[in-house]
Amino acid sequence: MPDAVFIPAEESPTAASASERLVATDLARGPWDPEAQHGGAPSALLVRAFERLAGNDELILARLTYELLRPVPLGALEVRAEVVRPGRRVQLLEASLRTEAGVEVMRGRALRVQRSGAAEAAALPRNPGGVPGTSSSPPTRPEDGRRAEFPSHGGRMFATDAMDIRFVAGAFLEPGPATAWFRLRYPLVAREDPSPLQRLAAAADFGNGISAVLPWDSWVFINPDLTVYLERAPVGEWFLLESETRLGHEGIGLCESLIYDELGRVGRATQALLVTPRAAT
Repeated sequence: MPDAVFIPAEESPTAASASERLVATDLARGPWDPEAQHGGAPSALLVRAFERLAGNDELILARLTYELLRPVPLGALEVRAEVVRPGRRVQLLEASLRTEAGVEVMRGRALRVQRSGAAEAAALPRNPGGVPGTSSSPPTRPEDGRRAEFPSHGGRMFATDAMDIRFVAGAFLEPGPATAWFRLRYPLVAREDPSPLQRLAAAADFGNGISAVLPWDSWVFINPDLTVYLERAPVGEWFLLESETRLGHEGIGLCESLIYDELGRVGRATQALLVTPRAAT
């Protein structure tokens, strides 16, 4: 089996095809269930499905929204994607993941909007890479971070093996806000180079994991959703999350993350959280 998060179960379809079958490897495994994926793996896979849909080059993805309907299992999955609202300036895309039995386990929607010269018209600054509209530089560089330490319970996992994680502030098992760089170590799909947006989506789901406010060994804080807003097209392999989790009096959790690439801020991610004692799951 090649070292990749997913491998094709059949010959890759064309961009016009409505569905594709892939197999999730152990590199997709999450921290809550040894037979279920980390949310970052299928989030990136649905981005790949959105990117493969035919469209006008003048359209750019501006929002990604995911609903994790059930735990996404390891093994064979079917990916479906379509344009549900065509348009010249705005398009709505929809994608889903289903098991071999046809059970939908994850659903995603995306907005594509028309590119424009608004950044130049507003005289927004350009960063050294020449990208207009970059509001701020990243506060650190990947080489400034320290490698993540996360207890492994045997076998490979998305967080410990598929991702290279460098903490600048905070840590996995340290309660409170955290800042960390993320990079995919392996191809998302075998024999493919992940796009910057696929890499960003793989990292965006980690906000609640790095900024937990309660101990990992006695609480779970699972996100049944994820929404990513983009300010521009991301670039490169490394993505920084500045994440903070807040917990309301009724036990509702909310995690917010600012997202940077190596050129500057690129967007933000939000996650609603199910927070409950671990023994109750």
